[in-house]
Amino acid sequence: MSPPPFAPPPPPVPFPAGGLAVTAWNWERERGDMSTCSVSKGCFVFKPSPKKRRVSPKTADYFREGNNDSEDSGLRFATCQSLWKQIKSETEQIQEELNKQLFDNLVSFLRRSHSEFQEKTTEWTCRMKSREIPTAALVLGVNVTDHDLTFKSLSEVLQNNITPYVALLQAKDCPGIKNLMQKLMGQLMNCYIDVDSSDEEDCVQVSQNRIRCSMASLISWYENITKKTDSETPSKKRTSSRHLQSPPVVVIFKDMESFTTKVLQDFLVISSQHIRELPLILIFGIATSPMIIHSLLPHSVSSLLCIELFQSLSCKEHLSTIIDKLLLTTQFAFKLSEKVLQVLINIFLYHDFSVQNFIKGFQLCIVEHFCSQPLSVLCCRLVEAKKRVNSLSHSQCENVRRLPSFRRYVESQVSEKQIALLTADNFLKEVIQKLLEDLHVYHENYVPVLRCLHVFTSSLPKYPLGKQIRELHCACLENRVWETEEYESSLQLARMLNKSDLVTMLQKCVEIFASSSGKEFDKVVEKLKEFLTQFQKLEVAGACQERGESVSSQKELQKKTDLYHLQKTLLELKESRRSKKLTKFEMLRFEVVDFIDNLVRNYLVPADHKTLHEIMYFNTASALREHLNAAPRIALHTALNNPYCYLKNRALKSDGGTISNKAPDICIVYKLHLECGRLINLVDWLEAFSTVVMAVEGPNAAASDQVDDIIHARFIRAVSELELLGFIKPSKQKTDHVARLTWGGC
Repeated sequence: MSPPPFAPPPPPVPFPAGGLAVTAWNWERERGDMSTCSVSKGCFVFKPSPKKRRVSPKTADYFREGNNDSEDSGLRFATCQSLWKQIKSETEQIQEELNKQLFDNLVSFLRRSHSEFQEKTTEWTCRMKSREIPTAALVLGVNVTDHDLTFKSLSEVLQNNITPYVALLQAKDCPGIKNLMQKLMGQLMNCYIDVDSSDEEDCVQVSQNRIRCSMASLISWYENITKKTDSETPSKKRTSSRHLQSPPVVVIFKDMESFTTKVLQDFLVISSQHIRELPLILIFGIATSPMIIHSLLPHSVSSLLCIELFQSLSCKEHLSTIIDKLLLTTQFAFKLSEKVLQVLINIFLYHDFSVQNFIKGFQLCIVEHFCSQPLSVLCCRLVEAKKRVNSLSHSQCENVRRLPSFRRYVESQVSEKQIALLTADNFLKEVIQKLLEDLHVYHENYVPVLRCLHVFTSSLPKYPLGKQIRELHCACLENRVWETEEYESSLQLARMLNKSDLVTMLQKCVEIFASSSGKEFDKVVEKLKEFLTQFQKLEVAGACQERGESVSSQKELQKKTDLYHLQKTLLELKESRRSKKLTKFEMLRFEVVDFIDNLVRNYLVPADHKTLHEIMYFNTASALREHLNAAPRIALHTALNNPYCYLKNRALKSDGGTISNKAPDICIVYKLHLECGRLINLVDWLEAFSTVVMAVEGPNAAASDQVDDIIHARFIRAVSELELLGFIKPSKQKTDHVARLTWGGC
């Protein structure tokens, strides 16, 4: 008996762009696609062809938008890219150097723990009896946003030196023990694919099979993998020679505090029961304190862990290193003004303590500077900048003449030179080269003098100029630091330093100036060494004088021990205090402080006092705040009240107070709700919405019931979105009303 004929199903629902899956009847014979030919109801994903994907515009084009001086936009973009690559490479190298000690200690801990497991030493035997799991408590600090990068680097180090079996677990992926085991086994079974091409097929087959996620399955998989590795020929084992024999399984809990207590307890108890078969090592990522382990886990579970504590570098020290390597250097021509630097530091100190976010903010400053400043084409190395000056066009020369710092420079010149600067481009280019060279020399001299001043002020009581060099740097950029009260108090405290501290500071300053590239500091080094020699002579002379005075004082005391001579001695001491003369040490100390003061006044002039500083310094702090300092309330109000600000559609432009019928539905609903009181009648709200929308639909649309249903649905969706944003809520007083929550609401 033949089967009954099937009627052709309805045409398939078109798939949305982007490859989203939809459920539909799949009868694809008419379309010529036999891969999905079926009479059953199914779900298929059609990914868009790479050829059809819309190509985004070149990033260099953004440098031309909104800028009349687009002739050098390509060169500015290339300079910006080159600068950021250098800075990114430098920051990555700094990160590696700062984490090297921590990672070395962790690698040593893992090697030591695993060697005990392999050798079955007495210590490990005791551990197996107590079922202890080697655990590294890694305290990383509250800068949680930086932890991902740290764990990524740590995972790479462990995979390169210890074991290929490293799993990183997050609390959001492990709500239960079953999910944890699925994530753990899923990550571990993919670790072995890169050993050999012949083994790759086996591993893929293993991962494709339905395996029950349990500790027994994990142990069975590990035994099969290690046996296969041990049976390989020496030629095949070369790829894994960097790993330990029978490598351990390292499980990293990235955010240990966020894990559910029950999940952690179950996993640790199960793991401790199988520690003899599976060489498991745990790493806990901790943001707060190591005591959180004992707070989350009861003693019966925490006693199963053999914990060793590891402390990462403080995020503040990391930031100081970044500022020292990126800002307080002549390696990079790009600089930050005081206000911009203060914005980035405030976001770091008062929001997230994230060094990575600070670097991203620094990257944003670079892009904004090269995009908005046409003369940033000269923000490069001095040799290259001089070459580019010669090729400046007349419009670029006019841009130089419009700079505020250059105007001040022109006003300070004689009339003949003023005319030449404002009319002759060739003469202007020669002056620009000289001014850029002066700016470069200023930076070379600024940094060592700033470090020298920081040596003197960082150890003073109450730190008048700040403890960190970034605080001193901001103070010097803001205004003439020698005119501030904090600087005067610092000098007064410096004039009271003892000899040992003063000598130590001078020695540090000698090292700073000797290692600097400034050519003007040879005489400064000689003068500082001369001070050190004088202090050394005073110390020798003082020792001889003390020995002589001690002998003479003993003889005098033997002669004059009566009451008359004692009273006379006290009166002489009081008189000497009133008319006290400075000692040689005090005079020398005053001379040293005055010498440092002269250096500060000569070399720590604020950058905005230098001509052409706008070329290298980014000072638009408002743009930085707009991008980095989130103001959701203002942004929401602006987007809903004036959608043109974000959508840039001319049809959305409207006078203040009017409601455009071409605006998005949520904007219309939002503006209408602003005209209501504390409680809003939904029926009246819908009628007002329909009136605004029908103005664009036309009068004939009002007679159709279908249009009314569509408008009703649009209104419901817009009101739901407004409720989701938190502007309104259902009211218990009246069922057909909603209550306002913001701007005059309850």
